[in-house]
Amino acid sequence: MSTAERPHSVSVAGVIVDDHGRALLIKRRDNGHWEPPGGVVEADETLPEALQREVLEETGIKIATPAALTGVYKNMKGFIVSLVFRCEAIDGLPTPGDEAKALRWVTREEVSELADEAYAIRVLDALDAPSPPAIRAHDGVKLV
Repeated sequence: MSTAERPHSVSVAGVIVDDHGRALLIKRRDNGHWEPPGGVVEADETLPEALQREVLEETGIKIATPAALTGVYKNMKGFIVSLVFRCEAIDGLPTPGDEAKALRWVTREEVSELADEAYAIRVLDALDAPSPPAIRAHDGVKLV
């Protein structure tokens, strides 16, 4: 199958923001990268269901839905379209799930220090909550 014929997957990510304006990041167990919690949308679930499931699995936090869409991001090499939402925690304490090595509340400045550019911009866009939502492309690490 050529790259032109390869289907894209759809993922969701949730940027949970606390009362101090900090965002919750996870340190992924598989690659050690810091990014907002999220993952692939399953065939039988809605976007809000996928967002709630992924955030709960990776952080132990239940979020309110609907959440505000803050950006759409296409990984040009990984064939993934990711929808990122600014989320409000409604229950639970931050606890790393099976896919997360650690969790950390980060400031705007810390986001860019910890996360690759392609993921830091997602958090910054969510903190800024642009309207309309940001639409960006990246190569898996850097914006293109």
